[in-house]
Amino acid sequence: MPRLINLKPLKEFLQSSTAGGIILIVCVIVSLGIANSSVGPAFERLLGIELGFNSGAVHLRYPVLLWINDGLMAIFFLMVGLEIKRELVEGELSSFKKAALPIFAAIGGVMVPALIYAAFNSGTPTAAGWGIPMATDIAFAIAIVSMLGKRVPASIKIFLAALAIVDDLIAILVIAVFYSSELHYMYLLYAFAIFGGMMAMNKFGVKNLAAYLIPGLFIWYFIHHSGVHATIAGVLTAFAIPTTPDATESPLEKLEHILVKPVNFVIMPLFALANTNITIEASMLEGLNSTLGLGIIVGLTLGKPIGISLIAWLTIRLGIASRPGHANWGHIIGAGMLGGIGFTMSIFIALLSFAGAHEILAEAKFAILTSSVLSGLLGYFVLSRKF
Repeated sequence: MPRLINLKPLKEFLQSSTAGGIILIVCVIVSLGIANSSVGPAFERLLGIELGFNSGAVHLRYPVLLWINDGLMAIFFLMVGLEIKRELVEGELSSFKKAALPIFAAIGGVMVPALIYAAFNSGTPTAAGWGIPMATDIAFAIAIVSMLGKRVPASIKIFLAALAIVDDLIAILVIAVFYSSELHYMYLLYAFAIFGGMMAMNKFGVKNLAAYLIPGLFIWYFIHHSGVHATIAGVLTAFAIPTTPDATESPLEKLEHILVKPVNFVIMPLFALANTNITIEASMLEGLNSTLGLGIIVGLTLGKPIGISLIAWLTIRLGIASRPGHANWGHIIGAGMLGGIGFTMSIFIALLSFAGAHEILAEAKFAILTSSVLSGLLGYFVLSRKF
């Protein structure tokens, strides 16, 4: 009789808090390997295949890459939004002082990197890229915190997630105002009208998840067609779903439990495979010493932790905000370093800043990748220390 394979180690790994982060890092390495191998062009073509349909006024035919970044990532933002709302109602962000810290820290983490980039690039052909080092890639930042497990207080994960969402919302606003050629305000009006209806349902005690998720699909469609990054639809939908301040399982918590495994083991690996597909060229290495490269690297690796930590210290010192529970300044500085993982949103802003300038764009992408790796390693090292 053949010996059965022992699946217990695999089950234990998949149930561990570090599994999602490890799988994500493996997918990053695999994607870089594919991009720089003979199958790279074929993989690029695969990501460019259009799926969906166009029928009358409904346009839903997009490349695979867009479905991943705007579609699947909206589900990721939905899950993160659910976690943030739960913490606002009953957890680490339930008071004004606790909720104020990630908001003010995010503002500092946006302004300082943008100013650093501008200082390096003012008056040069790359000056338009000042928005590149502003955003935090919440997916990779949270993945690294998850890999650290119990070595990091849960409050720091919540702080970083809330900070990254505010950070990305600011980046989306910057893209809409400074980098978008055309905004369709009627679509935005439709989206927020639906959101208002969902909030009304919440107020009147509607608890059926379908009553929120189906309108959420329409919010995604309208926001996507408005010209604003569609992932914000996930956050809006999450904030409309009802929860309770006690231990009773609410619709929000039920949905959160449903989404954890698909997000960690399907959506995030696909995201990493699709977005780390960067072909490394010789000119990219030289570009690290340019004003463009230095503006991005210094902005993300130094500007982010300085901006986040400095504003956090100032708001706590002034009594406006309070420090996350069981966390110290080492944890906050480490979280600030992880904020320097710009990656997807930074690459997206680079695409808008340098459209058509292939060489400049290639240098920007490599500088973003370099900065994100450095920030991830530094943040992991600092947060893994015992303070």
